[in-house]
Amino acid sequence: MKKIAFYGKGGIGKSTTVSNLASALARQGYRVFQIGCDPKADSTVNHNGGERIPTILDVVRQGGGDDERDFLRISPSGVYCMEAGGPLPGTGCAGRGIIAAFEKLDELDVYEKYRPDFVLYDVLGDVVCGGFAMPLRSGYADELYIVTSGEMMSLYAASNIAQAVRNLRASGCAKLKGLILNKKNIEAEEELAEKAAREMETEIAFILPRFYHESDEASEFWEFCMSDAEQSYHFLLEKGLKPEDARKILPNSTATHIVMKANIREWRHLFSLRLGKGVYPEMRELMELL
Repeated sequence: MKKIAFYGKGGIGKSTTVSNLASALARQGYRVFQIGCDPKADSTVNHNGGERIPTILDVVRQGGGDDERDFLRISPSGVYCMEAGGPLPGTGCAGRGIIAAFEKLDELDVYEKYRPDFVLYDVLGDVVCGGFAMPLRSGYADELYIVTSGEMMSLYAASNIAQAVRNLRASGCAKLKGLILNKKNIEAEEELAEKAAREMETEIAFILPRFYHESDEASEFWEFCMSDAEQSYHFLLEKGLKPEDARKILPNSTATHIVMKANIREWRHLFSLRLGKGVYPEMRELMELL
């Protein structure tokens, strides 16, 4: 069972990213849990035709919760959907609600009963208090990705999350695997995100393609391909290949560091080729940064 937590500022595209990944993994035949950890309880709406499912805390408040089927729903795509929910407005701490929901899942032995291949936690990352940090500790998540753009407030939230990971490192916290850059097409966005990643002692793991939010079907297929490529990459590493050889199967959307050396004449030739109108947008953007 692989358990991955996704954090990020509200509205950054985190739930869309998690939902597409969950659907892609389910299409490959894996049993996937998607657990929304946000009082809005809207992480799984894309799986269920826009409909919200009963949250764990709502069910408990109404006197239920003795059976996980009171709040667990299996989507048409085969994703096992759950929403932690939160307290009634003005009556409690949302972070504490996350803790209560996780305790209910443990009480019902949900993980042991269903034995999922993947557990994906979709966590609000604007505030990393004790409750919202729950997926980071106590063995709930093995890995953590932060979804961000190059905007200041998004990077600020990402920095706070990374700081929480460092603070919890001694207690066996989930490992920060990198940033997922969901570009908003602001000036020098990749450069800003790269600088922020270095300050967070991590890297940009993936860059979402420009079409990502234009087509749900295309986005889900992209997630499917990326997931398959990542698993293949780790398979090759396990077989003893060097990282520089194994990464040859990775797609263009995987963040890559390139070192180039050339004389002035070669640089002029490269710019003449890569700054024209017919050049792929991402390549032209890279050349403009240079």
